[in-house]
Amino acid sequence: MKIASWNVNSLNVRLPHLLQWLQSAQPDVVALQETKMEDAKFPDTAIAESGYRSVFSGQKTYNGVAILARRHAIEDVQAGIPGFADEQKRVLAATIAGVRIVDVYVVNGQAVGSEKYDYKLRWLAALHDWLKEEIARHPKLVVLGDFNIAPDARDVHDPVVWNDDSILTSTAERAALQRLYALGLHDSYRLLHDEGGAFSWWDYRQAGFRRDLGVRIDLVLASDALHASCVAAMIDREPRTWDRPSDHTPVLLELG
Repeated sequence: MKIASWNVNSLNVRLPHLLQWLQSAQPDVVALQETKMEDAKFPDTAIAESGYRSVFSGQKTYNGVAILARRHAIEDVQAGIPGFADEQKRVLAATIAGVRIVDVYVVNGQAVGSEKYDYKLRWLAALHDWLKEEIARHPKLVVLGDFNIAPDARDVHDPVVWNDDSILTSTAERAALQRLYALGLHDSYRLLHDEGGAFSWWDYRQAGFRRDLGVRIDLVLASDALHASCVAAMIDREPRTWDRPSDHTPVLLELG
């Protein structure tokens, strides 16, 4: 099973890119973030014509998540974090071919010490508590999406710029990510690649992609039960080279 995540940063704008990529990459499961559209406008017909079923949870202008699957049914769908009151559409879970998929669009947090930063940490704490229950119910668990956290210094282009006091790399954010790992989740890319300098997001400003001023914040976490099945992990940079691209590019895990 080939499982992918992609923050498309507006599905309305990036639908042609998505359809092109689905045909070329042919992932079995795709988790999307920042679809930025209400459910009534989700292009499920166009996606179905490409051979993919879809479930989605969206809102106008901001956020929005979706899960696509080919060949397999999408079952036991859950939107949002149970027990955590939140109007923002950031989480979608479903079971596909016996694997529990949890698609997350983690809060950005704006700046360390801000109200949005506090919300991010509360949101991550709620996610942790729910995933603890999910992994008990579904040992074969994959949690993937835009985490808005770069795990360590290898995952940023400049550790001096991206430091302990910076958003996306602050001490508290990285500690929250480590708490998720402690549930029995593994960064699949790091299971197979030790080197630094592999990024999934580049700012539109300052020629970020051309200069490779990126960070790796799009992650695919696999549970202990899937650890030995992780045979390949990659970041597909090509869609970031296309006209009017998302600022993120797809990341993938292949389970053997």
